[in-house]
Amino acid sequence: MSMPVSPRGRRAFLRRLAGGAAGAVVLPSLLQACGRGPGGSATSGGGDRGGELVISSFPLYIDPGQPGAPGSVERFRKDTGINLRYVEDVNDVRQFFARIRPQLASGQPLAQDLVVLTSWMAERLIRLGWVEPLPLAEVPNARHLIPSLRNPSWDLQQRFSLPWQTGIAGIAYNIKATGRELRSIDDLFDPKLKGRVSALLEMRDTMGLLMLADGKDISMPTWEAAQPSFDRLEKARRDGQIRRFTGNDYQNDLLAGNLAACIGWSGDVAQLALEQPDLRFLVPESGGMLWADLMLMPKGARHRQEAAQWMNWVYEPVEAARIAAAVQYISPVQGVREILAKDPATAALARNPLMFPDAATRQRLHIFGPLDDQEEARWEERFAQITEG
Repeated sequence: MSMPVSPRGRRAFLRRLAGGAAGAVVLPSLLQACGRGPGGSATSGGGDRGGELVISSFPLYIDPGQPGAPGSVERFRKDTGINLRYVEDVNDVRQFFARIRPQLASGQPLAQDLVVLTSWMAERLIRLGWVEPLPLAEVPNARHLIPSLRNPSWDLQQRFSLPWQTGIAGIAYNIKATGRELRSIDDLFDPKLKGRVSALLEMRDTMGLLMLADGKDISMPTWEAAQPSFDRLEKARRDGQIRRFTGNDYQNDLLAGNLAACIGWSGDVAQLALEQPDLRFLVPESGGMLWADLMLMPKGARHRQEAAQWMNWVYEPVEAARIAAAVQYISPVQGVREILAKDPATAALARNPLMFPDAATRQRLHIFGPLDDQEEARWEERFAQITEG
């Protein structure tokens, strides 16, 4: 569902970001790069101009626009003539899946031509046969995909998915509210923060961070190894230490001051910190979670060629750099770092280890390993008992 808008909320913040605080979104010098046309981007190859396209994605996940500084959605419409509806209605992956499942299961097409979902859900949809093969022949810019994101184990030929962004789950906090710097997951359980802490409904991120703090190997997660972390989370919820469990809607609580600390995502916090400079993001001492969100085409998608044009357009390095400068996640596109480094307005971003992790940072990042269907159901049931209790 869509996030609520408040005077200090997300949309007002994004309008200010587009105009300036990091002036990073507009990237004035990049408008002239690589022989760009009047719209500031190259027209994607393949097909006639025009058509329609509907995309569902997460909030705070694309560069915003304002008068005189159009964002990606507006620039794409201008470049291609395609009527794009970009909808920020993915608050939590499981909630979104529950919404679309009845139609997909009955063989009915969705309104969406592309959806952006986390890798484990992408794997599930592929396994169920509920996505279409991507028209990769019409996405030549996919050659720019960074090598580490090519051919994942659950989509070996990369027929069904292309990465949108990757990022890090860790701890977000307000230094004024906490009164001190935080360092570890244990800090979330400090009694002084009781009732001002939240955790994510994304089970792998919340449980992964807790299990890392408990010294467990999450690359091969087991039910037995997870029990102490489940117990700790359940006690924190029962005792009121954890205020609530959230999807992307934790962003509003951070801005409003309702939270002192929470489990959150790197790019979100970087963006929100432009509105609230007291916000911090950290990879805990025990390690952070590395994840990827991917573009998928639901079964029966009506606008395949328009979807191909979008994917090709956002994989053009200059356009990918604009998006990266705004969302401050890890771009899947090669060349983005070099483009950002050349522009004085974005050079600092090119040195940001949360956007371009160095070897030391990567050693502290972990990927949650696979769960078979039976284990998945057992984990989800226990997690739901805690989060909904």
